[in-house]
Amino acid sequence: MIENKTKAKNTFLPILLVAIGLGTSITFLYLFAELAEEMLESEIKRFDDSIIRFFHRIKTDFLDMTMFLFTEAGSVWFLTIFSLIIISYLWVKKKDKWGILFFIVGIGGGGLLTKLLKYYFGRERPSIDETIDAIGYSFPSGHSMGSLIFYGFLSYFLFRSDLRKRIKWIALYTCGLLIMMIGISRIYLGAHYPSDVIAGYLAGSIWLILCILALEYVKWRSTSQRKPIKAFKEFIGKQLNSRA
Repeated sequence: MIENKTKAKNTFLPILLVAIGLGTSITFLYLFAELAEEMLESEIKRFDDSIIRFFHRIKTDFLDMTMFLFTEAGSVWFLTIFSLIIISYLWVKKKDKWGILFFIVGIGGGGLLTKLLKYYFGRERPSIDETIDAIGYSFPSGHSMGSLIFYGFLSYFLFRSDLRKRIKWIALYTCGLLIMMIGISRIYLGAHYPSDVIAGYLAGSIWLILCILALEYVKWRSTSQRKPIKAFKEFIGKQLNSRA
């Protein structure tokens, strides 16, 4: 009896997490589509302009330097260097081939997806400043999308690690703060509209969730004696029989 309850729990929890992940992805996809439609019809212009004017009012030399540092934490060169460090660690210390594969797919695929979306929507940037890292179209923000995928994956690896719980939470909060500040820095520096940054977060979240779900599925399939599809069918069958 206890063994059956344990099996049901071990089956139900992954199914619940997958359902939440897919539900969240679908919700974010809907929000992204709505935001893109409002951007194309210029319905969000007033929202964008009001936030940009706010940042113009609070500009200082100190904030300029601070925001420049934050924006570099989401730049291609920075994320590439630290991605190589993470891949090396996963290979040497953890021997986590699946983690490496899906991390590369997440970062590389996210970069390709960003370029495709930018090309498709073709939105011009609010300003062109040669002193900041701002090349190509504006929607969605590549820095926001790339940083969310990178720091989101880093948070996932940390959460899955053997670190003490307190250190995990500090690291997770730090990653969350970095993601937020990188997005804010892009607006402050005039590289993006606020809606670009929000769109980058939404698109990045969708891609990150799908990559992590795929990684968890592969790991479960390769380590568990119970096949996911079979376990799912058994779980549904037991639920239907219990209600009959």
